[in-house]
Amino acid sequence: MIRIIGIDPGSQRTGIGIVDVDAAGKLSHVFHAALMVADEETFTLRLKRIFDGIDEIIATHRPVECGIERVFMARNADSALKLGQARGAAICAVVHRGIAVHEYAATEVKKAVVGGGRSDKTQVQHMIGVLLGLKGPIQADAADALAIAVAHAHTRASLERVGIPRTAWRRRR
Repeated sequence: MIRIIGIDPGSQRTGIGIVDVDAAGKLSHVFHAALMVADEETFTLRLKRIFDGIDEIIATHRPVECGIERVFMARNADSALKLGQARGAAICAVVHRGIAVHEYAATEVKKAVVGGGRSDKTQVQHMIGVLLGLKGPIQADAADALAIAVAHAHTRASLERVGIPRTAWRRRR
């Protein structure tokens, strides 16, 4: 059994999702949440809250691998910078715990979960619910984080089947 944490970084909300995957590839939901950080007094306190929140979740659930969304170019440079800093805080929390980080573009995640790289958030939320047997609505950022974890599980299984060594894996950071 491999436990994977998926992270959808954001400067206002950071999605966290954790799944287990067994040797046969069966996925099981472990945990999901959205870290709400927008109410912090300063941006630096938001970054600290992201780091501390992820660190605490890792300590509690003990994942051994991590998938995180790769930065995309936003329309607003200031927003892109803040997103990059939030992502950096998340990566530091994961690496602090000795876990390697594997990066995925949003289109890769959507293809792995929904089957198309241009799927919308509603489709991702629905498919994550179906794949993991979750009932009721799933917060969008948490669903995206679970989708990243699922995409990582699918990618690692495919690479193992074709015999690509993990040290040659390009998504490893």
